Amino acid sequence: MITDESFFDPQDPTPYIPETVTGPQLSPEPAVMPPDTVPENMIEPPPSTFAVVMREILETILLTAIIFFAVNAVTGRFKIEGSSMYRTFEHGEYILVNRLSYAIGDMDRGDVIVFVPPGHPEGTFFDRLIGRGGETDYIKRIVGMPGDVVEINNSAVTINGILIQEPYINELINPLQQGRWELGEDEFFVMGDNRNFSADSRSPSVGPISQDRVVGKVLVTYFPISSWSLVDHYQYPEFAVE
Repeated sequence: MITDESFFDPQDPTPYIPETVTGPQLSPEPAVMPPDTVPENMIEPPPSTFAVVMREILETILLTAIIFFAVNAVTGRFKIEGSSMYRTFEHGEYILVNRLSYAIGDMDRGDVIVFVPPGHPEGTFFDRLIGRGGETDYIKRIVGMPGDVVEINNSAVTINGILIQEPYINELINPLQQGRWELGEDEFFVMGDNRNFSADSRSPSVGPISQDRVVGKVLVTYFPISSWSLVDHYQYPEFAVE
């Protein structure tokens, strides 16, 4: 019977000790520092409730201001004063105007626009910043384009000799009003839809307007709520591209 016990060899007085096999040496686990021994500079105190609330309020105000000024940079809000565009718009209604319409697109016949009439000051920077229209801005519809010949005779309007149909007008032009206008390269002939109560390109004080006087294209009537509607920019079938 073989055992692992030591035994004596008579010839060798040194006791025999059997070999032993050891497994791999495992690294000792890293010491974990008790919480109460963490240095003070490694512990951040939680922010106070007041500081958190104030930060959120300031962030909300800043975001609101950015959105407000960004919207006003591309749009303007105007109040209709008078009846020159009746029945399309009524006195006291509020409209929204796209200031960038003609920065990214072309003006077209039938567009309803807001513009600054000649001899009148444009809105101030502060007006534009808060989206408010100028005190003397006009709202009219484009009838004649650059290079056109506009004629008014016996209540009829012709463009380059073509009689146009205008379903949006309130009433026919007074037969006593007559005229002929040859438009230049940057001249647009505009008239109010309420023809007999409108100061527009027929008047020497206004005349044909240039594009740099245009504030923007009217998008929508938004107030009062009962008047809410998208603005119809009429497309003349007489000039439709086939």
